[in-house]
Amino acid sequence: MFRSRFAAFAWANVGYNLLVIMWGAFVRATGSGAGCGDHWPLCDGQVIPRAPSIEQMIEFSHRVTSGLALLGTVALLIWAFRKFDRGHVVRRAAVASMFFMLLEALVGAALVLFELVGTNTSLARAAILAVHLINTFLLIAALTLTAWWASGGKPIAFRGNRRMAWLLGIGLVGTALVGSSGGVTALGDTLLQHGALPGGIDQAITGSSHPLVQMRVIHPVLGILVGLYTLFIAQSVNAMRREPATRRLAWGVVALFFIQILLGGINVSLKAPVWMQMVHLLMADLVWICMVLLSALALAVPSETPAEEPVRRRAAAEPA
Repeated sequence: MFRSRFAAFAWANVGYNLLVIMWGAFVRATGSGAGCGDHWPLCDGQVIPRAPSIEQMIEFSHRVTSGLALLGTVALLIWAFRKFDRGHVVRRAAVASMFFMLLEALVGAALVLFELVGTNTSLARAAILAVHLINTFLLIAALTLTAWWASGGKPIAFRGNRRMAWLLGIGLVGTALVGSSGGVTALGDTLLQHGALPGGIDQAITGSSHPLVQMRVIHPVLGILVGLYTLFIAQSVNAMRREPATRRLAWGVVALFFIQILLGGINVSLKAPVWMQMVHLLMADLVWICMVLLSALALAVPSETPAEEPVRRRAAAEPA
C-alpha cells in the first residue's frame, strides 16, 4: 500500500483526521463545545487559556488538534504539487482535501461564533451540524482518495460505467445521510443527558416531543434501509466486476454496515454512553471509507490484459 513516502504520509493524514473527528465527538458528547466561549480562533479571548476548566481544556485541545490537521493537509497539498505532474489525479484529490478542510474550519467556527454549542437546543444547530458532518465525510473521502491514488490505485472512468456509477452514487449519498442523521441523533441524546431537553433519554417519542427528540427515529430507519441497499450494491458489483479485491470489499462493506446497525442497537440499549457514541462514530467513518474505496475500485479504469497491451502499443505507434 505504501508505495512511497508521500503515500504513507497521505494514509497517516487519513488516520489522524479520524482521531480529530473522534475527539470532536467527545467535545460534543461531554457538552464542552462552549468551553472557549464564543471566541474563535482564540479561546476565551486568549491564545493559550490560563487556569482553564475541564470543558475549556477539552475544547482547546480539539482546536489544537484541528489546527494540526489543517497544517497536515497544507503539507499534503504542497507535496502533491511537487511530486505529481499537472492534471494528475492525486493533485486534484489533494486540492479537494484542502477545500473541504478549509470549509470544515469555517463551519466549525460558525458553530462557535453563533453559539450553536453547549446546551443550545435550536434546530439551526442541528441543521449546521448536519452540514458539518456531510462536509466531514467529503473531507475524509478526498483524503482517502489522495492516499489511494498515490498508492497505485487507478483513476475513475465513468464512461461505460454509468449504471455502476449511479448505483454507487446512491449508496454514497445514503451512507452520508445515515451519518449526518446519526450526528443529529447523538446531539439529541447529549442534550437529553445534560438536561437541556426535558424527559430523559429513555422517554417515548410523541407528537409533543421536542423536534430533536422526534428526529431520533429517522436515523435507525435510514440505517436499515441503506444497509439493505448495500446488499443490492454488493450483488451488482460482483455481477459487473469480477476482480477478487472488489468482490471482497463489496461484501466487507455489507458486513461493516450490519455491524454498525448492531452497534446502534447496543448504543440505544446502553442509553448512549460517551464511549459507545465514539465507537459508533468510528465505525460510521470506517463504513464510509470502505464505500469510497469500493467506488474507486469498481469505477477504476480497467487494466489491460497481456494480449491487449501490444495491440494498444502498435495502434499508438501508427501514424494518424
